Amino acid sequence: MVAEWWHWLPGCGLIASHPGGEACVCDLTAAFDLSQPTISHHLKVLHDVGLIGRDKRSVWVWYRARAQALASLSALIGSAGG
Repeated sequence: MVAEWWHWLPGCGLIASHPGGEACVCDLTAAFDLSQPTISHHLKVLHDVGLIGRDKRSVWVWYRARAQALASLSALIGSAGG
């Protein structure tokens, strides 16, 4: 499963860079050459591994990066490299 979410880590930063630190899929489609369902699937994977949170509001799902989870992942990657 690592191979599936690893290349989507930049999406966490893209989400965090939006106003309020959150974005819906419609905010992200222009940044990727992928369909909305494909982006939604990858965001679900990032949510399932705990790197982003989500809230359903009406018909839209809003995502936000989980700063603590990303900091922990960064520390883990840093310790593995040295």
